[in-house]
Amino acid sequence: MKVLTANRLSDGIAVWYADGGWAETVGHADIAHDKAAEDRLEAIGASAYANNEVVDVNLIDVEVVDGLVEPVRLREKIRAAGPTIRTDLGKQAALEAVQAA
Repeated sequence: MKVLTANRLSDGIAVWYADGGWAETVGHADIAHDKAAEDRLEAIGASAYANNEVVDVNLIDVEVVDGLVEPVRLREKIRAAGPTIRTDLGKQAALEAVQAA
């Protein structure tokens, strides 16, 4: 399984392609289950790159663990969560705030 990821050009935030746009969380990403779906995502990424929406466009491996989409590689796990030395910043801080509410 793969998803399309990139960095938004306007602010550098890691994003994942989802439902016709770019989501800030990997859990919302469209998942490619076969080569045809991967090719479709690659074409979408190439178009977004050409239109100066995103940079560093890549398909990455993901797995579904307990119903949640998670990147396989450590680099992508860090991009999905945020800084590793300050858990009060980034996406993991936002998730903790939501869970605490």
